Amino acid sequence: MMAGTPTSAPVAESTVATAPPDAEAGVAAAPLAETATPAVAVPGNKPRFITFEGIDGAGKSTHIAAVADLVRKRGVEVVVTREPGGTALGEELRALLLSEAMHLETETLLMFAARREHVSQVIAPALARGAWVISDRFTDATFAYQGGGRGVPADKIQALADWVHPGLVPDLTLLFDLPREVAAGRMAQSRQLDRFEVELTDFHERVRNEYLRRAAATPARFRIIDANESPEMISKILENIISSL
Repeated sequence: MMAGTPTSAPVAESTVATAPPDAEAGVAAAPLAETATPAVAVPGNKPRFITFEGIDGAGKSTHIAAVADLVRKRGVEVVVTREPGGTALGEELRALLLSEAMHLETETLLMFAARREHVSQVIAPALARGAWVISDRFTDATFAYQGGGRGVPADKIQALADWVHPGLVPDLTLLFDLPREVAAGRMAQSRQLDRFEVELTDFHERVRNEYLRRAAATPARFRIIDANESPEMISKILENIISSL
């Protein structure tokens, strides 16, 4: 994890009330990164970069605010953000990515364009000042969706990752795992779907399989959450994980 990345722009700041939405949440919230500054700093606090991942409909965004609150109770500044998005330009690119048909490589490049702004304006400055960053998706999502789902070669995605955020890897990735048919049932009851969510089942199965493959390849970073569990049980699991950091 690259906590000391040089900064190029200040992080967007506001008082945190809720976590930002992701593609499966269907709830309105501020689109830019949100932060809360503690009244008392914790001596020796180590900045952390935590990401939430999973197929659309897994329910991960439901738990982001609760995890952020757990960290804040330590007196630590927490920045909650999302991808694609997190910055003004990133949110404009998000709107395009979720609605406009495009070549799969264009889609991948736009994901990383948004990510470069996100890293330089939000993630790197927050880590540099000692904050914890909680992001709803990061580069694992590109490997899963554009790589596993669309078939973009992994070496191309890795080359972009090495260019856009060299050395920056999440300290912890919480992967919410759920069978596609269950996730689809949840989304059908919530709202109008975006162009990723309306993809056929085999696309989402490939996305899920790539997430699980990445988790198996780097088990020290990933924690797989059974998203079929009750929200109460998931909250307890997450509390135990965060308390161990």
